[in-house]
Amino acid sequence: MEESRSHSESCSCRNTNCVERPLRRLFEGLGSSVAACPWPFVLLPLLLSGGLGAGFIFLPQRQANDIEEQFTPTEGPAKAERDFVRRYFPTDDSQSFSATRLPTEGAYAALIAVATEDKSVLDSAAWSEVLKLDEAVRASDYETLCARNAADGACSSPNPLLQLAAPQNLTYPVNGTSFLGTALGGVRTDADGQVVSARALKLMYYLREDGPEAVKSRQWLESFLKEFPSQLARMNFTAIQVTYFTSLSRQQEFEGNTKTTIPLFSITYFLTITFSIVSCLRLSCIRNNVWLASCGVLSAGLAVLSSFGLMLFCGVPFVVTVANAPFLILGVGVDDMFIMIAAWEQSSRRKEKSNVKSLLAETYSEAALSVTITTLTDVLAFFIGTWTAFPSVRSFCLYTGTAFVFCYIYTMTFFGAVLVLNHRREQGERHWLTCMPVGGGEGQAESCLYKACCIGSCSGHSSQPDSEHPMTIFFKKYYGPFFTNKWIKPLVVLLYAAYLGGSIYGCIQIREGIDLRNLASDDSYVGPFYDDNEEYFSEYGPRVMVVITESVDYWNETVRLGIENCTQDLEDISYVDQKLSESWLRVYTALGNAGWVNLDNKTSFLNNLTLLFHIAPSFKWDINKTEDEIRASRFFIQTVNVTSAVDEKNLLHELRERARQCSVPLLVYHPAFIYYDQYLVIVQNTIQNVVVAAGAMLLVSLLLIPSPLCCLWVTFAIASVIVGVAGFMTFWSVNLDSISMINLVICIGFSVDFSAHISYAFVSSGESSANGRAIEALSLLGYPVLQGAVSTILGVVVLAAAKAYIFRTFFKIMFLVILFGALHGLVFIPVFLTFFGNFGRLPYITKSKKFELSYRKESP
Repeated sequence: MEESRSHSESCSCRNTNCVERPLRRLFEGLGSSVAACPWPFVLLPLLLSGGLGAGFIFLPQRQANDIEEQFTPTEGPAKAERDFVRRYFPTDDSQSFSATRLPTEGAYAALIAVATEDKSVLDSAAWSEVLKLDEAVRASDYETLCARNAADGACSSPNPLLQLAAPQNLTYPVNGTSFLGTALGGVRTDADGQVVSARALKLMYYLREDGPEAVKSRQWLESFLKEFPSQLARMNFTAIQVTYFTSLSRQQEFEGNTKTTIPLFSITYFLTITFSIVSCLRLSCIRNNVWLASCGVLSAGLAVLSSFGLMLFCGVPFVVTVANAPFLILGVGVDDMFIMIAAWEQSSRRKEKSNVKSLLAETYSEAALSVTITTLTDVLAFFIGTWTAFPSVRSFCLYTGTAFVFCYIYTMTFFGAVLVLNHRREQGERHWLTCMPVGGGEGQAESCLYKACCIGSCSGHSSQPDSEHPMTIFFKKYYGPFFTNKWIKPLVVLLYAAYLGGSIYGCIQIREGIDLRNLASDDSYVGPFYDDNEEYFSEYGPRVMVVITESVDYWNETVRLGIENCTQDLEDISYVDQKLSESWLRVYTALGNAGWVNLDNKTSFLNNLTLLFHIAPSFKWDINKTEDEIRASRFFIQTVNVTSAVDEKNLLHELRERARQCSVPLLVYHPAFIYYDQYLVIVQNTIQNVVVAAGAMLLVSLLLIPSPLCCLWVTFAIASVIVGVAGFMTFWSVNLDSISMINLVICIGFSVDFSAHISYAFVSSGESSANGRAIEALSLLGYPVLQGAVSTILGVVVLAAAKAYIFRTFFKIMFLVILFGALHGLVFIPVFLTFFGNFGRLPYITKSKKFELSYRKESP
């Protein structure tokens, strides 16, 4: 016997329980300690949560919802390019404003007027209302803060057409010297390029953001957003419909998203508590586990309080995405509770006469390892997720990973102690609600109604938990045999093939990048503005700044030809309209070719730049010049038809690639590139996090699950679920962005949760046939896996009703993760395992020595 024991417990290629076995002994000791003295394990988590919860006083200081800071790559190239532009081309919007030369979006209020009834905004009735709209904005002290032109010191015109007496005989996209591509939308022209009609007109009111006027400009914009909607309603326009937006709108709407989710917390806790109570409900008023269910939910709530408080104490930024975490933690915490309760009841049925210390020790030896594996994999997934270029993802992973740690600690201490106290109540035959002894005085007879309500049986004998749960019977007698039927297995294989094919197709079609409109709620005024802007003003994209970053010899003809070749190379990109470029060097070269300037002489070249500035004053701001050199200069190219995330990605890649190939050092920049940079790293970051996390999961599985075959199936499930979630989120209109990347990291941990239970129960089964082992694994773990899936979905389902894209996306992907994880755990893996017969079975399996990941089967 001793030799057999030694051989079966030693590490081998088929039995890697070197870590698992001592951990079981450690958990047995912890269970005995909790059972011996439960009250400290109840009170200490409560006191710790109260102390750490004080960190919430720092919440206002820790909130960091700056969109650029949180949702763009920390080391994005465009940020360095913007710094260069700011350093070499400083702006002065009090006397020399030019919107295209701004290194930022600027401070502005934007209005789009769309003609009603498919008419033209240039018709007299509509134009009259456009002029009234312009007068209304100017009347609100706009002209005291407006950005001003260099030519005449007047406010920068919100639309070049407003300077005309009447919008007639217009050419498009250039009318005289004015570019109308971004000012007039939905344009129809005749054969000669004359404007026949235009559906929309855009008004851009820029304010000063340089120097002390920046604060006043911000106050003006805030006042505009408060007052303009009512003012617009009073004007009662009939010929035009107006949508509006400001440089503050996106940020303000994004920050307001959290407030809309606060009411959902109470609904989530109600649903979760209700589900937990129903799952733990018993007919006996003594054996009822209502308090266990409630304390399980409370344990998850304490974990949120403790982790968030600790992170706030440590100064970790609190981002809107972190508001998703409590919903997730609640579902996972309840899942751990179900594992503990089920293991406790299994131990109770086997050892009815045992003391509470041995019961809890056995419960911990069986359930704690399962909870440890799932928690460790989840925590690893989140902490690996902090290796990202997106601060919003980093904050979410830190808060949530820490919350999982506290959830685990409180499950092992607080909830274990509650199990002991509840057991004492049951042993004392006390009512679950009142804790009063159940039963009348000696010799007194109780009615059948009293016995049924307070004892659970008309016979007067308290019902004992000695029968199997109805769902366990369902999985054993119906569900398991159905899926192990020889005719059903091929259908399951076909179903998996269809799932895998659809997933791979979806991955090929995946869309990258976050749409900035999605940062606002659905009912925001921002949405209609974005819709009008996309419908009428998407033909012409960003006007890109091309900067020569070093001092070069412009007076050298070879250098000038090199710059011209680079310019033409950039203009050859399909997204660029070469007729709309603006280059000071081309104008200056034309002057030289006309004999006005000697371009080949350095002194003449530098001294005669004043002639160029006299002809085109704006060019003065495109040249950073000292007495004897030009340190940097820039020109502009106009992009077209940049209408999708794919176009934005391709445009940025082609521009930067052509700039790198140029013989002259170039950089390309536009403020929108700050957001385009996410395309450069989002896929790379996602793959990096997924691969590293999956490797960590495999390592943890090999250490803690004593079966290499089981670990292989866990790895298979991780890969399969990730591919499924990534593919099917495309069909659900979810892009691959920093928000969905968070959920793909979560996906890894949950894939382990579902697959590890079933696969290990299969390989450790004592049944002789593969079908029998699959049925036994499902009967033992099918219901707990289903409970865990339902509880997690209930934790996030209310987010489906959220008005903000961030929270709905979290629900969508979590739903896919849980659905596909449960589908693998309850359908695909049990069927696939039956094809491998006895391969991978643990050696020397006996009914007395058999381990299970979550529960031990009742011995006969």
